[in-house]
Amino acid sequence: MSPSIWQILVVLVLVLLFFGPKRISGLGTSLGEAIRGFKKGLSDDEIDVTPDSDKISKKEEDQQKQSSSQKESQKEEV
Repeated sequence: MSPSIWQILVVLVLVLLFFGPKRISGLGTSLGEAIRGFKKGLSDDEIDVTPDSDKISKKEEDQQKQSSSQKESQKEEV
């Protein structure tokens, strides 16, 4: 049993009276922004969620690995 057009209209009028036109337009605006943000998130390739402190420590680890591998290669050459 689906709602008739009159039932939908009554609900819409009650919502308009309860919230008011300004709040409903604000809700519509925020809903539109949320949908745009969601679509943008879907189109992005990858989202990096690691904290900045972890990024720095990982960069330091990578640099240490590179320097240690360079030292080992220099030792092998000698």
